[in-house]
Amino acid sequence: MRAALRQAFSWHAGPPAWGPAMVAGLGCALPLVLGLFSGHPGFLWASAGAFQAAQANPLHRFGMLRLLLLTLLGACSAGLGFWSASHPLLSLGLFACYGLLLAWLQRFGTEAGKLGIGLAVCLCLGQGQFGVGTLKNADAVAALFVLGGLWVALLAFGLRGLHGLRMWPHMPRLMAILRVLRRHAKRLPEQRWRLHALGCTLACAAAGLTVQLAGLQRGYWLTLALIATLQLEFRGSLVRALQLSMASLAAAGLLIYFGHSLQSPPVMVAIILPLIIVSRAFQAHHYGLFVLQVTVSFVLLAESLSHDWHLAQVRLFNSLIGVVLAMLVALLMHGLEQWLNRRKEAPQR
Repeated sequence: MRAALRQAFSWHAGPPAWGPAMVAGLGCALPLVLGLFSGHPGFLWASAGAFQAAQANPLHRFGMLRLLLLTLLGACSAGLGFWSASHPLLSLGLFACYGLLLAWLQRFGTEAGKLGIGLAVCLCLGQGQFGVGTLKNADAVAALFVLGGLWVALLAFGLRGLHGLRMWPHMPRLMAILRVLRRHAKRLPEQRWRLHALGCTLACAAAGLTVQLAGLQRGYWLTLALIATLQLEFRGSLVRALQLSMASLAAAGLLIYFGHSLQSPPVMVAIILPLIIVSRAFQAHHYGLFVLQVTVSFVLLAESLSHDWHLAQVRLFNSLIGVVLAMLVALLMHGLEQWLNRRKEAPQR
């Protein structure tokens, strides 16, 4: 029985993390329940901050430091996204910078890439939620995000206390961390990284500008579909790129059908919370699966209190645009890579 379970969850590193999973569940439950009773959109940002902070494992050596970094950087990203939604040049520049930042962090290994995808998702949610609720201030969005993260930090300190651990673990030397990151960066070929960085920058900039200029409602369906598709491993195969793009669109369609069929915030919250607990308990170690877990969870949280699920076609249209943009950028980068390889081989002949 144990061997079968281990094989079924082979994509997951280590045993299920039920402690951090309960922290994630309780951290998201309080703001969501308060949002159900009050109807205030600020609790949605508190739940997003709680989920972002809960991605860190407080029992690990770097857990509490990573929790605070995720909270503060995620709040800044959400606030910047909300602020940039009012001007096309701001959206273009910020999304281009975050696309480059995401590619740069991926160069330093899986854990750094996970930090980058979390920040990019927070930026997308910030821009996509602009104009949906009654909040008009980016500072309020960031502050509510931080409150949700601090609530999770309080639960995390309690979890460390139950395990008899120090409230704040000893930190390693900064130079040791930099040496490990530099070692990861040297493993990736320079040309491949530059092409990936160029693709992420162009795609994210185009997505952010499209959402702002077109004034799309729930624009994070477009930007998140694009980012999630770009993070999947195409491995230089156009057939695989098409298959993964269709898989991303199908996943978005299933989420939209799920929300449209329920159209009840209390029922959605009751279903989402167990999903968050299970997802956090079996957090994927593989980067691509982690991206899918995080994006799906963030989308469900952002839509958990929505009352406009009758506009399912708007969400599906946004997702379709995002996947098509990601596919076009992937084709462009593939063609550019083939051209560079032929140019490099020409002098040798």
